[in-house]
Amino acid sequence: MTGLGTIINSVSIIAGGLVGHFTSRLFRAEQQEALNKACGVSVLFIGIAGAMEGMLSIDGGTISSGKSMLVVLCLAIGTVIGELIGIEHGFESFGEWLKQKTGNSKDAEFVNAFVTASLTVSIGAMAIVGSIQDGLLHDYSTLAVKSVLDFIIIAVMTSSMGRGCAFSAIPVFVFEGSITLLAGLLSPVMTELALAYLSLVGSLLIFCIGVNLIWGKKVSVANMLPSVVLAVLAAYLPWGF
Repeated sequence: MTGLGTIINSVSIIAGGLVGHFTSRLFRAEQQEALNKACGVSVLFIGIAGAMEGMLSIDGGTISSGKSMLVVLCLAIGTVIGELIGIEHGFESFGEWLKQKTGNSKDAEFVNAFVTASLTVSIGAMAIVGSIQDGLLHDYSTLAVKSVLDFIIIAVMTSSMGRGCAFSAIPVFVFEGSITLLAGLLSPVMTELALAYLSLVGSLLIFCIGVNLIWGKKVSVANMLPSVVLAVLAAYLPWGF
């Protein structure tokens, strides 16, 4: 069944949100804050691990780094594009609409929880590769593995940030579902190099999400999303990074 992986992933996020919502009642405010910081540290190191994997290489027993120009150009130009479009504002506006329509108008953290969780579970190569596999081969195994990870992430984030995290299932469903339907068109574009660049830049955005979780919102991560698209396009430039 085409799209089964997207359905499984979306349901797992909702389930994680429900578990997180009910377990949050077991924690006091200071414990929830500590849990939020712990989640932030985890996200930081997930981002660091992905970025280092993309930037570091071992040659003759020597560790060297590269792709610095790729990172600088993609993040700088992508952020400018995102700021001009106003992607972060769009996410927040949709979050505010959901907040009102779902009866959560008194939840001051709803929008922040929704935006942060949506970015955390949407950015990354697994979502794209898994959706393409689902669309072309009806193989949802990659998205099934992602579903387990997302369940844990959303359960922890909901416990500390609130029920807005559970609604990240909506953008995930739209994002992965769209890629699944367009898999035939996207598959030739997502070469091994394009996926490597995407994973690198996506990991840096995940790192920024961790920064926001620990120190409060410092970076408008949604406005940096065009950087991921630019990373894929960079794979087709005649010179390497």
